[in-house]
Amino acid sequence: MDVLINLFVNGISTGMLIFLLASGLSLIFGLMSVLNFAHGGLFAWGAFTGVWLFNMTGSYVLALIGAIAMGMFLGFILERFLIRPVYGNHVRQLLVTLGGMLVLSECIKVFWGPNPIGAKLPLWLQGSFTFGGVILIKYRLFVILIGIIIYIALLLLLKRTKVGLMIRAGVMDKEMVQALGINVKAIFSFVFLLGAGMAALGGFLLAPYSGVIFAEMGMQYAILAFIVVIIGGLGSVQGSAIASLIVGLAGAFTAYFIPDLSLAINMLMLLFFLIVKPTGLVGEKG
Repeated sequence: MDVLINLFVNGISTGMLIFLLASGLSLIFGLMSVLNFAHGGLFAWGAFTGVWLFNMTGSYVLALIGAIAMGMFLGFILERFLIRPVYGNHVRQLLVTLGGMLVLSECIKVFWGPNPIGAKLPLWLQGSFTFGGVILIKYRLFVILIGIIIYIALLLLLKRTKVGLMIRAGVMDKEMVQALGINVKAIFSFVFLLGAGMAALGGFLLAPYSGVIFAEMGMQYAILAFIVVIIGGLGSVQGSAIASLIVGLAGAFTAYFIPDLSLAINMLMLLFFLIVKPTGLVGEKG
């Protein structure tokens, strides 16, 4: 029973990390129709910036804020100078964002070197505690809490604010939003910065979770995020959350009970949804 509970907690916490990357990616793709493979690079930059700031200052909060700020800054550069010129052209988007991903990875090596870097936790997040006879790791519960807070904040933004209404309307019908005289470019930029900040936050939270960070880490999680976006449905925060939890739990339980299948499980789920429900769990559009 202890093993099952810990696998469940591990799966949920991993799912929350994937959600931070995938939800922004889903909104970007759903609203802007942009295939942004450079999103993984923002994830990696968030990890390196946060770890560097924490090692320099000892302040976890400052490191967290700095990671998000760096992600949003790089997101602004990417959206303004790389992605905006190729709106509507998926082939060029693919080439440009893959190039952006490689550039971001190489820049990490320039600033921090090519070798993996260790990541540590502040004292207040280290260790574990026992609840009902089950040993629970503090940091994994902290990641789950952050994921829940971000999820609720996103829902409130999308459902209770004028900006959120415009974002949801843009996901469903961009042409209609433009016809109403709304500045779609400004909405695009806001969504891109929001997604970039969440990606960087996810990278920073992952750093001590995995123990080490490396320049190419973004590509691995970008692939997971794209799988989640397809399973959850384009433009849907709820779909991204559900799909992230499914992927996280499937990975945790498969790695423990059927390790030979652990690498293939995500692709199998992707194929299943592409065949059975190609619009995703909560797809906003086909």
